Amino acid sequence: MSAIAAYRALLRIVGPAYILVAFLGRIPLAMSQLGVLVLVSSKLDSYGAGGAAAGILAVSNAIGSPLAGALADRIGQRPVVLVQSLVGAAGLASVVLVTDPDASRALIFAVAGITGFAMPQVGPLARVRWRPITRDEGDQRRLVDAAFSYEGAADEASFVLGPAMIGILAILAEPAGALLAAAAILAVFGSWFAIHWTSELVSKRSTTGGVGSEPLWSVAFAVLVVAQLCIGAIFGSVQTGTAVLARADGHAGSAGLIHAVLGIGSVTAGLAITALPERILYATRMLVAAVGLLLLSAPLLLVDSIGSLVLVIALLGFAVAPYMISNFALAGILVPVHRVGTAMTLLAGATGIGYALGASVAGRLADEGGHTPAFAVTVGAAGVAVLLAGVANKALREARPYVA
Repeated sequence: MSAIAAYRALLRIVGPAYILVAFLGRIPLAMSQLGVLVLVSSKLDSYGAGGAAAGILAVSNAIGSPLAGALADRIGQRPVVLVQSLVGAAGLASVVLVTDPDASRALIFAVAGITGFAMPQVGPLARVRWRPITRDEGDQRRLVDAAFSYEGAADEASFVLGPAMIGILAILAEPAGALLAAAAILAVFGSWFAIHWTSELVSKRSTTGGVGSEPLWSVAFAVLVVAQLCIGAIFGSVQTGTAVLARADGHAGSAGLIHAVLGIGSVTAGLAITALPERILYATRMLVAAVGLLLLSAPLLLVDSIGSLVLVIALLGFAVAPYMISNFALAGILVPVHRVGTAMTLLAGATGIGYALGASVAGRLADEGGHTPAFAVTVGAAGVAVLLAGVANKALREARPYVA
């Protein structure tokens, strides 16, 4: 089955409405961090307060998502995602209500934390649905490959589109209006994703017959979690280094657009990876992509202009999605079926924590030496990703040879 035929088959099985709903349902999470940063910074006239509120939201989401994923594995996605969508939407609106120059910063931070904890990770949960969706279809391996490739591309597209929407809406309707728009999108499309018929395929899973005792954690899965932390650090450090160089070049406002170039390459590669032959297994893809991350990020240490930065980031994007897609696909194979939701949200949470760490370390180094030390964090994280891919290959050859 060709890549195009696989995508057509997926569209036929679930219908175009599901693809749209699952994509729009993940947009508010991509909007939330920058939206909170812009709102709090402008209202309190403090980038420190805005950054703290956005960071608290991100870390809270990284903590809450695996817990919600575990609960969804236990009782089904429908009730969990529905409650998350409504509470998360109310939380985003509440951030707008409590953010005022005279308000307590502790209250703002608390509301941001609760909001982040409640917001659903639609992308990882959508991945969980594809195996049962394609269970009765021919050539399921190729269809799942295509589905995971699409999901990786959709995640990248959402994290390009989300911040762009915040920027546009903040101009048209003020930062508060942008965050309220994110709340409305989450309430509508997050809830729609929750009640879509595909959620019935991942309803309450049986844990009888001994399957409930199967462990989630293994050496290989732990490596995948740390690998996602590395890719998050790459995102955070690239964004920080880009902002520093853009500001030094007198184009501070272009940082978001420059960073979006990373997503364009990643989306393209994510959609194309499904064309790879099945004999190239997931662990091999992970290792090749990790080497690509290292080789393509190394030129960041040499960039000294916006033009050269755009070129390097555009090329780097082509290694990002294949790496992430391989990680998520491997997790779906390695963990017990009744814990796939937990695994997917753990990987997403690790990405968020890695983003916060990468941005923080890169920011501190940039204060001392500019954009080059910030990009050194990117290259370092890519180097660690290569080592982890090697460890994962060894662990998988011992535990699951058919994926290595």
